[in-house]
Amino acid sequence: MNIKDERMWGMLAHITTFSGFIIPFGTILGPLIIWLIKKDQSYFVDQQGKEAVNFNISMMIYFIGSAILMLIFIGFLTSIAVGIVWIVCSIIAATKANNGEFYRYPLTIRFIK
Repeated sequence: MNIKDERMWGMLAHITTFSGFIIPFGTILGPLIIWLIKKDQSYFVDQQGKEAVNFNISMMIYFIGSAILMLIFIGFLTSIAVGIVWIVCSIIAATKANNGEFYRYPLTIRFIK
């Protein structure tokens, strides 16, 4: 795989996160599918795919925690904060991957190493 293709697939691993607006669990399924298909072909795509999957699983957990906290009303604020962090970090990660830079998301639980 050439460098241009690696960058594109790395970016797609992050951008497919937004498929969650259309497909249930697309936030996790999109990056997971990209990672599973391309992980053996490129170290860069492997790393970026794992990072995107881990981040989106972490964000899902944080959203669930925010939903529970809605019982005491603070969850409304935390869910907005989680949503903003999710969108902004996903865009930054996609941009970095498109530039060929490795990106590590903040606040991420590393389930897949």
